[in-house]
Amino acid sequence: MKLIIDADACPGLDIITKVAKDYSIKMLIYTDFNHNITNDYGEVITVDQGFQSVDMYISNITETNDVVVTQDYGLALIALSKGAFAIHPKGTIYDNDNIDKMIFERHISAMNRKRNKRFKGPKKRTKEDDLLLEENLIKLLKKK
Repeated sequence: MKLIIDADACPGLDIITKVAKDYSIKMLIYTDFNHNITNDYGEVITVDQGFQSVDMYISNITETNDVVVTQDYGLALIALSKGAFAIHPKGTIYDNDNIDKMIFERHISAMNRKRNKRFKGPKKRTKEDDLLLEENLIKLLKKK
């Protein structure tokens, strides 16, 4: 089991690192050249910049029972299809019961953006998000 982080947009990296250390889990942090990420525990892997480049690397190395931390629903779907677990940096666990709805909502949002409809951005991260991330990440790591 590995803990794989899509770090291009990953708040809560300090929480993820703490949990990985506590459970002695190998942690791989993927980012592209546009981000400068350092970590005292995990291995930071910098890949070429480009559309979905980090996601492609992660999808290629993900195996059964790995845990993928990502905000990208498409990458979460790929992880689930490989028998891995996936979790959002705000703590939501992706599963076969909720991923279809999330992918559909992403599609609807993309269609609306093409029509120049305006939407509010994501809500500000809260302490509850941090607690949920830690709690649910531990829950997934205990499944190994």
